[in-house]
Amino acid sequence: MTRQSISLTQPNDEWLKAQVDRKEYSSKSELINDLIRQARKQQIQVDWIRNKLEQAENSGFTNDSKEQILAQSKSSFNG
Repeated sequence: MTRQSISLTQPNDEWLKAQVDRKEYSSKSELINDLIRQARKQQIQVDWIRNKLEQAENSGFTNDSKEQILAQSKSSFNG
């Protein structure tokens, strides 16, 4: 595993320490890795939505209902 040295603001460092103290995570490194994983997953979702919006803008209108569009979106996110 690659080691990194980062600087944190005091409020961020205190928040990280509080999470570890509450036994939410075993270390700051574990917490930071989890936050990065969450950010990466979120970016994938944002990219997917952006792609769908671009496709929609380029393809015209749909006859699908709001419920159908929502169901399609949820099924895409859930695998």
